[in-house]
Amino acid sequence: MSKLVGQFAMVGQLGLSLIMPLLMCLFVCYLLTTKASAPAWVYIPGFIMGLGSSWMTAYKVYLSVTKKEEKKKIKRGKDEVYFSRHI
Repeated sequence: MSKLVGQFAMVGQLGLSLIMPLLMCLFVCYLLTTKASAPAWVYIPGFIMGLGSSWMTAYKVYLSVTKKEEKKKIKRGKDEVYFSRHI
């Protein structure tokens, strides 16, 4: 049961890491257009930078998960059979 909860937590963290940088960049663009009277085209670079930062964050989350899984594989015995090992 704890593995299932851990997997749901990872999916939730990945989802938040994908959406939050994009929303933050768009919020900054909104503040720039309303408070500083910047032109509306500011949303385009803000959207692109938000997508880039969200993908970078998601990639870092992926790397940390795979690193954690590699540590678990090292702790297991070499003769132990698990899901991704076929031979």
